[in-house]
Amino acid sequence: MTRQPSFFIPHGGGPCFFMPDPQGNWETMAEFLRGLPARLPEAPKAILVVSGHWETDGFAFTGAERPALLYDYYGFPQHTYELRFDAPGSPWLAARASLLLREAGFAAAADPQRGYDHGVFVPLKVAWPAADVPVVEMSLDRSLDPAMHLAAGQALAPLRDEGVLILGSGMSFHNMRGYGNPASTAPSLAFDEWLTEAAEAGPDDRAKALSRWADAPGGRFSHPREEHLLPLMVAAGAAQGAGEKVYSDIVLKTAISAFRFD
Repeated sequence: MTRQPSFFIPHGGGPCFFMPDPQGNWETMAEFLRGLPARLPEAPKAILVVSGHWETDGFAFTGAERPALLYDYYGFPQHTYELRFDAPGSPWLAARASLLLREAGFAAAADPQRGYDHGVFVPLKVAWPAADVPVVEMSLDRSLDPAMHLAAGQALAPLRDEGVLILGSGMSFHNMRGYGNPASTAPSLAFDEWLTEAAEAGPDDRAKALSRWADAPGGRFSHPREEHLLPLMVAAGAAQGAGEKVYSDIVLKTAISAFRFD
């Protein structure tokens, strides 16, 4: 099989792509997500999604044949709690990924009860509306240690040669109080510029920089808590090739980007 790239993608705000958007806040992001399959060398055998909405002791993977959906957002219209994304799970991928991490010294296991949270089903429903590619969700380790997540990505890199697309699903800016505030634009742009330089560096320099993301200009303002940034670490860690910014926009007065890693 052709080696799949890895990506860090924005998953938007709650079920934003399936609601009226008169201001067009999410249009370019949705367009980017719809175009994601065309950026791949071939259709993936399966998709491994690292979500910023699942934290465990060690790493965990959805292990069910048909994971349910977790509507883990609040205060949205009723129809958004009736969305469907019936992609099959992939127990073999959950087992394979768990093994790769255990061989690298990490605690990891499949969880047959866990469903897909909105960091998984919302962006994938836009990108793969037919829900015809098997999907496994991966958790973050509760430590939120960036170096650990970079190393976990490196351990999972063999999956890319086995037809698996690795997606980090989060947001490059995630300060809930900062969205929509014009005062957020400058620090978010400063962090986005730093993040782009770090992501596009060679793998060693990239890992060193990303491990110190909190010291970056606008870093802690952009991520008061880093769970939405850490999926990028796994995607970047799984790559030995170049990184590239493949999407950028100002959304709700903040800079939001996506990255591809080869």
